[in-house]
Amino acid sequence: MLKAEIRKGAYYDSVLLMQLQRSLAALPGVLDAGVMMGTPANKDILQQSGLFAPQVAASNADDLVIVILAESASQADAALQMVDELLTRKRSTDTGFAYRPKSIDSARKMNPQARWVLVSVPGRYATDVVEESLRQGCNVFLYSDNVSLEDEVSLKQKAAAAGLLVMGPDCGTAIVNGTGLGFANRVRSGSIGVIGASGTGLQHVTARIHQLGGGITHAFGTGGRDLSTEVGAITARQSFSLLADDPKTELIVMISKPPNPAVAAKLIRIAGEYAKPVIINFIGYRPDAETLENQDDNLHFTATLDATAKLAVALTQHTPNHHSDAAGKGEGEPSQRTPKAPSQKYLRGLFSGGTLAYEMLLILQEYLLADSANPVYSNIPLDKRFKLDKSTQSQGHTIVDLGEDEFTIGRLHPMMDNDLRIQRLAQEAADPETALILFDVVLGYGAHPDPAGELVPALEAAVSDAKKAGRELDFVAIVVGTDEDPQDMASQIAQLQAAGVRVFLDNEEAARYVGSLFGDRTKALPQSSAVDLTKDVDSPAVSEFAKLDPALLMQPLSAINVGLETFTESLLAQNAEVIQVDWRPPAGGNDRLAALLARMKK
Repeated sequence: MLKAEIRKGAYYDSVLLMQLQRSLAALPGVLDAGVMMGTPANKDILQQSGLFAPQVAASNADDLVIVILAESASQADAALQMVDELLTRKRSTDTGFAYRPKSIDSARKMNPQARWVLVSVPGRYATDVVEESLRQGCNVFLYSDNVSLEDEVSLKQKAAAAGLLVMGPDCGTAIVNGTGLGFANRVRSGSIGVIGASGTGLQHVTARIHQLGGGITHAFGTGGRDLSTEVGAITARQSFSLLADDPKTELIVMISKPPNPAVAAKLIRIAGEYAKPVIINFIGYRPDAETLENQDDNLHFTATLDATAKLAVALTQHTPNHHSDAAGKGEGEPSQRTPKAPSQKYLRGLFSGGTLAYEMLLILQEYLLADSANPVYSNIPLDKRFKLDKSTQSQGHTIVDLGEDEFTIGRLHPMMDNDLRIQRLAQEAADPETALILFDVVLGYGAHPDPAGELVPALEAAVSDAKKAGRELDFVAIVVGTDEDPQDMASQIAQLQAAGVRVFLDNEEAARYVGSLFGDRTKALPQSSAVDLTKDVDSPAVSEFAKLDPALLMQPLSAINVGLETFTESLLAQNAEVIQVDWRPPAGGNDRLAALLARMKK
């Protein structure tokens, strides 16, 4: 018996929803349960899981959907009746404080030293929370997605004018004076400062720097749209200024997917003006010979994440390594495929990290040409012709970024919750066309405490089911982490290898290995056209920003967290000072009433 309940405009913390789903699934007589927001992608997931009750079709993205599959109607009804009790029980056992303030203003009164606010509330409310944080004189780590471009520009301009920093929206990672915000690996202190437009790209480079013997001063996330023409790289330029003035930072690294050419030109010029060496990795961009010849001595270009980490460590440790040779090295290992059934022709990639998925697509182009009859489809394609018809359904070779907004509205990010990936893994393993499943495992603060422990049983079940159908499956994993991460990287790798997974620490090496299994390397890494350094963007000069306080990078981190409680837990685990705000949507989520209250407040 399948029954559902729709709660219009309901808000609950994503962690709470995950806990509720698992608690409901464990009740007597309950065969399965689904708890998520009514987005199109989530509806597809419910349909594929056999949990699509008729009333789910009418739900909206702001509605909470609770579905129960039980052995009988009475058991399904009993489970639904337990929802409020389970929610209350979960809230009462939450880790945290005896008293939680209801607002940022109250939290600041409790801790006037707090200089940072972490914001991870739903995007429709995030702008108001950030504006309140700026009014309180705090810098912002904005994890929330689905914030409009207009609001992002406005927030960043307000912050810059006030000498404050807004990282995000959709900022997943930062490291400030040794403390990780959001998703961050534990890395040793050193002399390398990093600026990253995305989270996993920043994580991969900082983790590889640690693995290669280097260390990090600070790492700033900007959000994926910061390098657009509209935003004009406000956060990136502020971050450059901070690191340039930081006495402990000897070298600066900038990582981003290829930005707007005019913005790229501005950043290259700014980087060339600093006395410190700067490494620029606009993933896949390779400057032409003239640009390399005429560049300032302090400016270096790389084309892959691993090449960036290697060059940064080489330059700071003063070992020979020429920047012109550092972009995109490595052929991968000689490969032998496990014998497959004739139907098994395709690879399927299930990524939690968007930058890792992007770099994987870029390198696979060398082996599986986009203009061939064998393209790689994705929900984040390099070529719009190869965008998946449905992100929840693979076709041909497929790389899926499960951390895209379409999958995370009202759900935990796949770095924290493996349920969606486990469902998709079973789906791919059951497809007779699947030959190899590729995935990333990202460790660190904020991430799942034991991802391999959850993934390995699903991998073993997939292997068993495939064998029954006369098929063999291969698995490849990229592990992003360090030996100091709370998950114990060596143990995570050992669990995966024991399950027959081929493990890589370098995304490029994994891409070349997989590419060699499915195609021939037919051309060099695609070379972008040279950036025209005469172009510019119509945005304020760095000198027009109010100067950021350099003490921001010297003081122990003190923060206020509004949203995901896992971020509070990770800060506490790093011995940082943090206050969790007991945030609720204004006016209970009623937009008209909230607007009226806002006008009355003004």
